[in-house]
Amino acid sequence: MKVSLIQTALSWEDPAANLDQIGAQLAQLSASTDLVVLPEMFTTGFTMNPASVAEQTNGLTLDWLRRQAAQLDAAITGSFVVEENGNFYNRLAWVFPDGKFKTYDKRHLFTLAGEDQFYTAGTERLIVEWKGWKICPLICYDLRFPVWSRNDVEYDLLIYVANWPERRRHHWRSLLMGRAIENQVYTIGLNRVGVDGKDIRYTGDSCVIDYNGEIRASLAIDTSTVTIELDKASQAAFRERYAFLADQDQFTIE
Repeated sequence: MKVSLIQTALSWEDPAANLDQIGAQLAQLSASTDLVVLPEMFTTGFTMNPASVAEQTNGLTLDWLRRQAAQLDAAITGSFVVEENGNFYNRLAWVFPDGKFKTYDKRHLFTLAGEDQFYTAGTERLIVEWKGWKICPLICYDLRFPVWSRNDVEYDLLIYVANWPERRRHHWRSLLMGRAIENQVYTIGLNRVGVDGKDIRYTGDSCVIDYNGEIRASLAIDTSTVTIELDKASQAAFRERYAFLADQDQFTIE
C-alpha cells in the first residue's frame, strides 16, 4: 500500500487558507497513492477556541475531504474541530474514495494545554479496513498511552496525526519508535510545521517507522510531502519469526 504524508504549516483558525494550502500540496503529489494522512486539526491549528471554528461532521471540511479522496482515488484522514449536541470534539475523519467515512474522537485530551476543558473525549478506538490492511488511526497525545495503542486486534498499520511542539520533539520520535517496536507494526507520525497563534513552534519530524523500529521515511522542517510503499508481507514474516504479540498480557480496556 502506498501512503502519502502531507506535512504543512497551518494558518491559525483559518480553514479556507488551510484547505487551499493542503489542496495545493495534494495536487502536486508526484505519484499515485492509496492513503493520504493530514495533521491533527488541519483546518485550524491546535485551538482551544472551538466555538469560533467548529462545524458539523457533515460540513464543509468533510465535503472537501470527499472531493480530495475521489480525485485521488485514495482514502484520506486527519482531524478537525466538530460540534455535536452541544459538545466539541477533536474528531478524526477517515474518508474513502466513494465518499463513505468513519470517525474517531480523540481519547486522550491534552490537559497541559487545557484541551480537556473545551473538548469531550472519545471512548472507542477505530479500526479501518482498507486495501487489505487493518489500520488504527489515533491523535497526538494518544501516543503517550501505550495501552490505548496496543495491538490486541492484529492491526497492520498505526497512525498518529498530531500538532506536536518542537520542545518535545525527542519524545515524539522516541515514542513513535516505541509504539512501532512493541506492536510490531508500521507506524506513521504525521505532524505540522510552523508557528501557531500561541507562538508555539512545530518542527514536523513526520516519519514512517517499520515493525522493527527502523525509520523508512522522514520529512525535514518545512512544508513537504512524501509517498512510501509499505510491505505487508515483510511485516507478517517478521511477526511470524518474532512472535512477541502472542505473549502480551490479556486485559480489557475500559
